[in-house]
Amino acid sequence: MRDALTRNWWVFLVRGLCAIAFGVAAFAWPGLTILVLVMLYAAHALIDGVAAVALAIGSRHQQEGWWAMLIVGIIGVFAGIGTFFWPDITVSVLLAFVALWCIARGVFEIIAAIRLRKIIENEWLLGLAGAASVAFGVALLAWPQAGLVTIAWLIGANAVALGILSVTLALRLKSLRDRHSPHHPAPPGAMPV
Repeated sequence: MRDALTRNWWVFLVRGLCAIAFGVAAFAWPGLTILVLVMLYAAHALIDGVAAVALAIGSRHQQEGWWAMLIVGIIGVFAGIGTFFWPDITVSVLLAFVALWCIARGVFEIIAAIRLRKIIENEWLLGLAGAASVAFGVALLAWPQAGLVTIAWLIGANAVALGILSVTLALRLKSLRDRHSPHHPAPPGAMPV
């Protein structure tokens, strides 16, 4: 599993950078019309979903629970495509999409972090990202009457936080890969991770 994750570290990097870009856009223009916010969300969900599907498929032979990441990716792809095809959905439907996607993604990330605790260092970053995603989804379901600007800021804050955690995890996975690659042998006496 460690080999599959370290080989595909770039997927976490892409997911993180896209999430940060989406979050910054939501912060920069909080008064956007609902249509623009919906399109930004659709693009983010679609890119994140495609990245998750790529990670799942790339690790299917090495990782026992690869199907969980595949499910999260497919949900993201469907949420993104569905939002593109029905851009005139109401704010409450958009919030439900965002909330349920965040909760599902967060639960799978927490499960993955628990499974990875003996395989990689700092797996808590993935667990923390999952917990933040679940908390955000629950908050959106609990307070759907919040104004559009507040929703844009909440969505932006969540995306930036998840993006930073995902980029950090990607860089740690890349570092782990580089330490254990045949081109970068471990120093004599180094302990295996």
